Amino acid sequence: MSAIVIDGKKLAAEMRADIARQVAELRSDHNIVPGLGVMLVGTDPASASYVTAKEKACEEAGIFSLDVRLPAETSQDEVLERVQTMNADARVHGILVQLPLPQHIDEGAVINAISPEKDVDGFTPVNVGRMVIGETCFLPCTPHGIIQMLISAGVETSGKHAVVVGRSNIVGKPVASLLMRKCSGGNATVTVCHTGTRDLAAFTRQADILIVAAGRPGTVTGDMVKPGAAVIDVGVNRIPDQTRKSGFRLAGDVDFDSVKEVASLITPVPGGVGPMTITMLLYNTLEAARRSVVS
Repeated sequence: MSAIVIDGKKLAAEMRADIARQVAELRSDHNIVPGLGVMLVGTDPASASYVTAKEKACEEAGIFSLDVRLPAETSQDEVLERVQTMNADARVHGILVQLPLPQHIDEGAVINAISPEKDVDGFTPVNVGRMVIGETCFLPCTPHGIIQMLISAGVETSGKHAVVVGRSNIVGKPVASLLMRKCSGGNATVTVCHTGTRDLAAFTRQADILIVAAGRPGTVTGDMVKPGAAVIDVGVNRIPDQTRKSGFRLAGDVDFDSVKEVASLITPVPGGVGPMTITMLLYNTLEAARRSVVS
């Protein structure tokens, strides 16, 4: 029997409706409108499209969006200055700098310049450290979205073996940390695989929960999955397809057709993890605004 497909669009829509309700309450009760500052340097089409989607999501949720778009040749000093301006702007509760940045700009320096209290991407060393030791912090959006999907789908993580394929700072490492936490959606035994792992399939076949963020299409096939496993596909890859008007189609890191015949649950690409990433960004921005009430 084919796996149940986890509908990320549906879950994201439900959560965004609740976020919009809470944003309206915050405005009514405290006259505070959550604000997100979004910076895009350059004109990369994928980044520009993603930023536009985030801004649209903010508008629908009633969140103020400060749009800062800079040319690719902008100096690092100017980018850092713009970040500091947003740090000091009381209208802005969360800051997002779209990555990747042009090669002449040090991404680490820019991320470090963001105030941890406004780091709604959860990328600054302060928030990463807080996450690892279990303190309250802004959780990175994609990993947090993955955990919410598992909880919503009724996947028990406690005592289960979770295998994460990929060790990026954006997905692999943080989702492994979240799965190890002593709380709902955590308490799993976690194995992290990467490009240095020998015999990847030997590990993926052990997974009760398999999260694939390898950045390469078709990394995991049906014969590499334990029967009944829950499979979360984080990958988004453009595959040439002349039958499409765009000339390409989107595919994940998992071979969906073969894996769905083995797994119990699976996320599609598109329509799986992607919608949850922006949703958790809205969630974090709302939380940042709430914290400003009591700070």
